[in-house]
Amino acid sequence: QVQLVESGGGLVQAGGSLRLSCVAHGRTFSIYAMGWFRQAPGKEREFVAVTTWSTGRTYYADSVKGRFTISRDNAKNTVYLQMNILTPEDTAVYYCAAAVKRAYGSPDEYDYWGQGTQVTVSS
Repeated sequence: QVQLVESGGGLVQAGGSLRLSCVAHGRTFSIYAMGWFRQAPGKEREFVAVTTWSTGRTYYADSVKGRFTISRDNAKNTVYLQMNILTPEDTAVYYCAAAVKRAYGSPDEYDYWGQGTQVTVSS
């Protein structure tokens, strides 16, 4: 089992920045990739970004490319999401997820989920 704990959400004005963190606990050696998803009220869960755990290869949703950066610190079992130039459309609950096999943009590819952290961007 892998447990994921997110932090770093909050309220920020449009144009501002936030950094989310996700710490993995448990059988972290089984992790192949870690990703970030988000879900706004009334909408489906949406892929944001993913990184492979060993090589750090990254992949982004078009909506965040150039503004968000995913990174990982293997020594701390932590993945980060640096979010810049935030807009009100980025308002959502952000979830960290871990996959034990190759994973990209589908929530079904991920095996473990955090509890989520709220990000609110005011205009």
